Amino acid sequence: MGKDIVTNDNDINDLFLKVVDLVTQARERVATTVNIAEVYTKFHIGQYIVEYEQKGETRAEYGKAVLKELSKRLTDRLGNGWSYPYLRQIRQFYLVYGNLINSVHQIEEDKNDNRCLSNPASTFTLSWSHYLILMRIENPDARSFYEIECAEQQWSVRQLSRQVGSSLYERLALSRNKAEVMRLAREGQRIEKPSDIIKNPITLEFLGLKPDAAYSESKLENAIINKMQQFLLELGKGFLFEARQKRFTFDEQYFFVDLVFYNRLLQCYVLIDLKIDKLTHQDLGQMQMYVNYYDRYVKQYFEKPTIGILLCKEKNDALVELTLPKDANIYASAYQLYLPNKALLQAKVKEWIEEFEENEELKKLEENEY
Repeated sequence: MGKDIVTNDNDINDLFLKVVDLVTQARERVATTVNIAEVYTKFHIGQYIVEYEQKGETRAEYGKAVLKELSKRLTDRLGNGWSYPYLRQIRQFYLVYGNLINSVHQIEEDKNDNRCLSNPASTFTLSWSHYLILMRIENPDARSFYEIECAEQQWSVRQLSRQVGSSLYERLALSRNKAEVMRLAREGQRIEKPSDIIKNPITLEFLGLKPDAAYSESKLENAIINKMQQFLLELGKGFLFEARQKRFTFDEQYFFVDLVFYNRLLQCYVLIDLKIDKLTHQDLGQMQMYVNYYDRYVKQYFEKPTIGILLCKEKNDALVELTLPKDANIYASAYQLYLPNKALLQAKVKEWIEEFEENEELKKLEENEY
């Protein structure tokens, strides 16, 4: 009889985890490669379709007839999956991204002494399902923002759909000055200072609370705790949840902070107090005390100053400015229990950008005069 070989459980478990990690990574790379290859293929199919149409008549009826005939022939040869609506999506994909890809490649050619870079796969980083959502966004700046954020934060298709539906781009844009709005489309959301984490309004439709129903601050807090993953997604980049109803004692009195977070990008605590009533100067004074306590007794020497956010039904910027010193790290942000009016937000952002561009033109004219 052979002797049983006794293995160290920790060693074999370490080996097991390494193999699992390696196989998982390999599968993810294969899946990513397949997804990008699918997008690359559809891009070129769309390119062929558009180029073929341009050689013929320009009437819409002609393009429709081409796609229907192509659908029939592809289905006969390759099987199901090549319907007329599907080919229309592919054609639209090229129309949306064709000029962008060509302009990017032109820039790259200039940088590389006119060496040809004809493969757009290096530009596409998301799945076809993601691009189906992105190409429906008419504003190219908003589309660019969502594409950058989706790739960096690895949003699922469902998360991307939610962020687009909640008008994340517009809400961030309206929380910034006009110069920073222009950066959103080029770089996505960059967290460099406290105001970068603020958006107005914060959208909490996922909580399931009815806007016209009565509810307490405690009920709002419980709903957030039960939907913490969605709440963290809504807060944005770098947030980590630490505690609810965080108690601290000062001058023999107990105080409670509704929600305590840490932002790893800013390296600071973020305190959130929930207010379902009208914002008052007492609320602002209380938050100032919370922030002061954390700065003096909790934060480490290498950490940045604490941020306080009053999440309220109605914010009052004039009251905040009058009550707090200009350098206060405290913000009031309104929340909504329903998705915002996208058309209204888009109109506001457009107005901001147009005004910004007009001011820039005036500055150039004034500089030229001197």
